[in-house]
Formats: sequence, C-alpha cells, structure tokens
Amino acid sequence: MLYKEPNALQIRVTLREIEPAVWRQLVVPWTWHLGQLHLVIQAAFNWWNCHLHEFNIGGLRYGDLDLDEGDFPDGPRLFDEREVRLLDFGRGEVASFRYLYDFGDCWRHTVEIEQLLALDIAPKVGACVAGARARPPEDVGGFDGYERFLAIIADRDDPEHADMKQWCGGYFDPEWFDLAHTDKDVKNALKANVRRRLHQPKPRRGIPAS
Repeated sequence: MLYKEPNALQIRVTLREIEPAVWRQLVVPWTWHLGQLHLVIQAAFNWWNCHLHEFNIGGLRYGDLDLDEGDFPDGPRLFDEREVRLLDFGRGEVASFRYLYDFGDCWRHTVEIEQLLALDIAPKVGACVAGARARPPEDVGGFDGYERFLAIIADRDDPEHADMKQWCGGYFDPEWFDLAHTDKDVKNALKANVRRRLHQPKPRRGIPAS
C-alpha cells in the first residue's frame, strides 16, 4: 500500500468561555495560509468579519497587516498571516493555537488540529462536517453582554425585551445550528464580496428549528 501525502487538515474550532460549547469541525486544504483560515472561521460561525482579528501561535501574533493601524505600538510585533501556511506546522508539535476576533468583545477561539487527511481528491475549498450551538450576536458586548442578552430575551416582562429582540433580528436560539447552512457558508468563504446572513433564519411555522 502506497503512502499518500496529506492534502487536508481536520480542525476543531471552539468559542471559549461559553458552556455548553459552541464549536465547528472543519476540513480545509493544508496548503492554505492563515488568512484563508481566518475567512473560513468567520464563515463557520457566521461572524461578519467587520472587526480586527489575530492568531496567536507559540506566543507570536499573526494578522492582516493591511488592517493593522498600530494601535498597540508597545505590544508584540504582528506578523503577516499570509506568510504562514497550515502545512508549516501540520506535522510539528503545534496541535492547537488561538484565534481572536473583535478586540472589543474579545471572542477567543481555540483551534485544534485533530488530524492530517489524505483525501482521494485534494480539496480546493473548506467544509464544515459537524458543529453545535449558535455563536453570540455581533457587538453584544462580549461574554458578560451575551449573558445579559440571553436573560433579557428569555424574560418577556423585561422592559428591554422588545427592543433587544428587534435588535437581534426578531429571533435568537442559542441552541441553533444548521449543518447545511454552515457548510454552504464555509464553501463560499473565499469568494469575493460574499454576503453574510445578518441573523439566524426564523423557523418556519410548525417546523422546529434544527
């Protein structure tokens, strides 16, 4: 039996500090660089990609230098995320690293490399193969703001209930996850001018949300 070179990675991305866990399992080409992985993580969680982000790998920061405005001149240097490919550490000791989105809300993700894959056909796009639960709404105010948000939308008597429900699109289920929706988003993640769903799709009348 001939040994086949790996051509993909299976990774698990978990949003930290929220229980039960919000996570996505992805399969991506291992020739991709971190900038491409960033776009796929955004798509997998349906983040809007409207805030700064960075990877932290082995204590080094990687991000989009075109968006770096030097807000932290005394902080560690930011390296170009496009210069690091997944295959650079796919066989090494790095089994997990951090991904931060939105420096205000500070949504921290753990990215775990679960296994190298040698697929019959090398993938050209990412895929979502599993996952659980919805990510918090954009700009909700971080973990503390999300906890407050959930309490308000669960209490019809709260004076902010109606406004908060309208703000989140009229519907929010923290248990919601749709694999078909997510996989489609991930497959389209690298397309130019890709459109994001602003809110969760409302369940059809008489059909429970998946």
